[in-house]
Amino acid sequence: MQAKYPSDSMCIMTDLVLPGETNPLNNLFGGELLARMDRAASIAARRHSRRIVVTASVNHVAFNRSIPLGSVVTVEAKVSRTFKTSMEIFIDVWTEDRESGVRAKANEAIYTFVAVDETGRPVEIPTIEPQTELEKQRFEAALRRKQLSLVLAGKMSPNDATELKALFIE
Repeated sequence: MQAKYPSDSMCIMTDLVLPGETNPLNNLFGGELLARMDRAASIAARRHSRRIVVTASVNHVAFNRSIPLGSVVTVEAKVSRTFKTSMEIFIDVWTEDRESGVRAKANEAIYTFVAVDETGRPVEIPTIEPQTELEKQRFEAALRRKQLSLVLAGKMSPNDATELKALFIE
């Protein structure tokens, strides 16, 4: 299988925040944003693997800034790292000021997807080659996040989490 670039999987979804999608403070419901991020991440994962993909986990979500009614919201998702059958998708959420057009980062998330065949069995996927500095940083950090997740789930010994241990050893 030929390696791919993160940019090959890029999904950009832009939409408005409508009244039925807001809470009593007239800000976008968190669950609505999670659904938008899941859809964008799913498209990115599918573009990378060219297979059926399923959400395996939502590893991280940061709701740093509320998104008010009427805002233009852009969700950008792309593969940050691949493993044998799974891939980490990094998602950035941007808002656009209605009057000035200035974009500001509102939120971010990290999802994990698994590529499967028609029977739901995991299938191998192409590797990824990061190109930009940010892609390289996210690529390297993804292995530490995976190791932490495996250690916390009891599926990996802390002694075997070499990338994670390197953070604490000088």
